[in-house]
Amino acid sequence: MRLAKPILDEEGRVLLGTGVELGETLLSRLKDHQVPFLYIMDERTEDVDIPDMLSPEVRQEATRLIRTHFRRLMSESVKTRMFSRYELGSDMRKLMDLLISDLSQTGNAMIMLGDMQLTEHYLYQHSLDVCIYTTLLGMKSGYNRDELHTLGLGALLHDIGKTKIPLSLLKKPGKLTEDEFAEVKRHTLIGFDILRQEPNIPLLSAHCALQHHERLDGSGYPRQLASGEIHDYARFVGMVDVYDALTRERPYRAAMLPHQAIEILYMGADKLFDLDKLILFRDKIAIYPIGMEVKLSSGESGVVVDLNANVPHRPVVRILSDADGLPLSAPYEVDLSNRLFLTIVEVCGTPATLSGMNAEKSPFVSFQDQMG
Repeated sequence: MRLAKPILDEEGRVLLGTGVELGETLLSRLKDHQVPFLYIMDERTEDVDIPDMLSPEVRQEATRLIRTHFRRLMSESVKTRMFSRYELGSDMRKLMDLLISDLSQTGNAMIMLGDMQLTEHYLYQHSLDVCIYTTLLGMKSGYNRDELHTLGLGALLHDIGKTKIPLSLLKKPGKLTEDEFAEVKRHTLIGFDILRQEPNIPLLSAHCALQHHERLDGSGYPRQLASGEIHDYARFVGMVDVYDALTRERPYRAAMLPHQAIEILYMGADKLFDLDKLILFRDKIAIYPIGMEVKLSSGESGVVVDLNANVPHRPVVRILSDADGLPLSAPYEVDLSNRLFLTIVEVCGTPATLSGMNAEKSPFVSFQDQMG
């Protein structure tokens, strides 16, 4: 197998370039580094164009700045506190200019994420992905550039308070105790305190850090705000934060399939999350992006080659293997929007499972998932 798209390191630099041959040793090392998926050259799909949401240069700079500032905060002393925060706000404002300019090129295209990156800390990639999703949703909502700046900064830095939470709690493989969860919940207050003292960060962005775990029915934290008391930006960030968390593998559970995560969010429509924002998310996010390998309920496997704008959770799939896993000599395409008896049951080795959830009882696996 040869790589069809490069793999980036923690700094956003190219670690393995396009065309690199993947032997068993290299694949084992990538697995050890928890690379979730690979784009592989295949003559059966060489006509499939996989667009990038960000240029390599902008993604590299974003990754570098997030990693640099978050790591600094994790080890920050009293003497360097204000200096590092001043740099934080200045650097992040410049970064948002780059991100907005890059993301503005997407036009009416559906939103897709799919870059492969080695990430030593879940927090770094989660922060960037939530920022990209949220900023693009802001664009689809008609926000102007100043509003996008404020919203995007709030999304990018919404979890910055976790830099002051013990890593042992953030990576705990089992269920958190009530005391441990209470400690983790402090990240909203800590994040607000960090950002509100930064003159280059708008106060509304700081409120995204404070309020992104508040819910419409008052069941959130830290202040149990309800409905109109929660700023619109924080409502966007809170929704995207949960989606991204649900679709990532965590120490305490497996990743959820994208359409399952959407269904879980919809269970909280107008109770936890705004219905209009959920609809916008559903209609504009390509939850099964082009190039993703999927397995269907028929047992056949293939690659997503096109999207259906009206039903993004039911894409067009090019079938490459039959139900017995044997490659087809003549691949063919199936449009899931008109083959309703077929469903996606697996993505890149992630089986369709609710991972121990009781969906009838609660929209979340446990309170860990509400941490984002």
